[in-house]
Amino acid sequence: MHNTYLVVMAGGIGSRFWPFSRTQHPKQFHDVMGVGRSMLQLTVDRFRGVCPPENVFVVTNRDYINLVHEHLPELPLDQILGEPIGRNTAPCIAYASYRIAQRDPQATIVVTPADHAVLREEEFRRLIREAVEVARQHPVLITLGVQPVRPDTGYGYIQYMDGAANRLPDSNLFKVKTFTEKPNAELARMFVESGDFLWNAGLFIWRAEVIIDAFHKSLSDIAEVFEEGRDQLGTPQEEAFINEAYSRCRNISIDFGVMEKADNVYVLPADIGWSDLGTWDSLHQIGMQDAFGNVVDGDVLLYEARECIIKTPHERLVVVQGLEGYIIAEHDNVLLICQRSEEQRVKEFVADVKAKKGVGYN
Repeated sequence: MHNTYLVVMAGGIGSRFWPFSRTQHPKQFHDVMGVGRSMLQLTVDRFRGVCPPENVFVVTNRDYINLVHEHLPELPLDQILGEPIGRNTAPCIAYASYRIAQRDPQATIVVTPADHAVLREEEFRRLIREAVEVARQHPVLITLGVQPVRPDTGYGYIQYMDGAANRLPDSNLFKVKTFTEKPNAELARMFVESGDFLWNAGLFIWRAEVIIDAFHKSLSDIAEVFEEGRDQLGTPQEEAFINEAYSRCRNISIDFGVMEKADNVYVLPADIGWSDLGTWDSLHQIGMQDAFGNVVDGDVLLYEARECIIKTPHERLVVVQGLEGYIIAEHDNVLLICQRSEEQRVKEFVADVKAKKGVGYN
């Protein structure tokens, strides 16, 4: 276990979860599930027994370093890696991987987003341990693939090749055939019905040396940047080097930059009660619904209301009558009332608010 490391990616804003998720306080720092722990805290909790605390690293925007430390006070500041600007997941993972490899060349790394939900945590931990063991033994890039329960157009999909010939020996991992970004409804339905597609959970397991080699092969420009400053990582010169490195790194995801090009990618199918909690609708789907399909977090009285998701301050009484299929979300100085079927427009609302009302609301 002492060679197992966790990298938590916690730099995003989560604008689709507005007004709850804001630039100054993104959703990973909120108690989205209503359980008394933030998404970031729940993420780190989930890996207890898999990875020792001294091997936990969080990569975040520099503006959020103090917030991360507030939520994870047991985490030394040296293990909170601050990005000067957001450059998507590839530079983020490169930074963490090079930093960990500098400390422990034998490291096996688990990379996870900070804002996903997992309801079956024991099964999750079992699968992660299995993947870590396989990654130690084989030079492979492993991703967790979630068994789809509906043809969701909000997730990416992984197609894998079934059968003994495509299975990694002595494991439940299968060779990946294709990655597909968020498909349309018809394609999503075909994927789910085919049985050989999984949701892309954005969670990865690999040895540090294997992912660094993959960067050299597929994103050599990013690899070169971090190779140049390798000796400065973990020293007082790290911050200055990272400033320069990120100015030279392009904005690209690990999926597009590495995973879709590599020929050593394997997926571990998982049934873990997973959601990326990317939208209000995703919270409605995994939340505790009443007899009329409403999910409520707040002091709320409902009359003839159905299929609503309501999240409001507990100190404010909210009365809702006659609404069906609505999002009602209040946080700080913003109240959002929107049809669930129109929730993809939340990003549009945020852009309009920024343009017409200034930055105090986004």
